[in-house]
Amino acid sequence: MEKFVYLNELFDLYGDLLTEKQQTYFKDYYFENLSLGEISENYNISRNAVFNQLNQIEEKLNFYEEKLKLYSKKQEINDIIKLVNNKEVEEKLSNLL
Repeated sequence: MEKFVYLNELFDLYGDLLTEKQQTYFKDYYFENLSLGEISENYNISRNAVFNQLNQIEEKLNFYEEKLKLYSKKQEINDIIKLVNNKEVEEKLSNLL
């Protein structure tokens, strides 16, 4: 489950850097909860091709995070926000993220 949430967070940050086809496969698999077989039928490709695309997408998302560290920085900011004891400031900072 953690991996699922993590990949969705990375997709929110870096999804626009993927090709349209990759975005579609990712959304179908992670957002629409379609199986590899269902995706392969929808796009008339093999299940193995879908599997490989999803692995490539995961690698790309991890690569972007390794280089840009937007997710890590967001997590650090959230940790700092939790230390603030002012609800108004906490809410305003959270809305910026």
